[in-house]
Amino acid sequence: MGKGKGNFRGKDGRKMLFLSTFINKIDKKGRVSVPSSFRALLTDEHFSGVIAYQSISNKCIESCSIDRIKHLSDSIDDLDPYSDERDAFATIILGGSVKLQFDSEGRILLPVDLIDFAGLEDKACFVGKGQTFEIWNPDHYMAHYQKAKEIAAQNRGSLRLNKKNSGGNNA
Repeated sequence: MGKGKGNFRGKDGRKMLFLSTFINKIDKKGRVSVPSSFRALLTDEHFSGVIAYQSISNKCIESCSIDRIKHLSDSIDDLDPYSDERDAFATIILGGSVKLQFDSEGRILLPVDLIDFAGLEDKACFVGKGQTFEIWNPDHYMAHYQKAKEIAAQNRGSLRLNKKNSGGNNA
């Protein structure tokens, strides 16, 4: 998979991008089907599943590939080994992470503590965020989406395409 800082690649060698929003049912056992376009990026010869942990920004579950969590671990390791910040990030992100393997139907079993943290009930909203994705209670996500839409509208002038990575488009 990826080489270089933040350059995570799927098994086909293309840059890993989780895109779009999906709502799937959660069964009574806490199993939920991960969208197939997400699963395609999360399956390799070493591990077929997701890494999940409580978001430190929102009331949702953050999820990523094994390579992404390794990169986060490296970033945490770069901090002063005795700093409060390093300890906090290591505790919350690494200590709180769980490996959730796909079953034969492409589902993961969400741990009760993550279900409770995100306020999940009978549905999960999967939100692609580029190299990561989040799992939300659909109602909570809609409220977050409205706030994010306002912030994006107020700051729309600050988003610029990186000419080096724009793919030749001038849009």
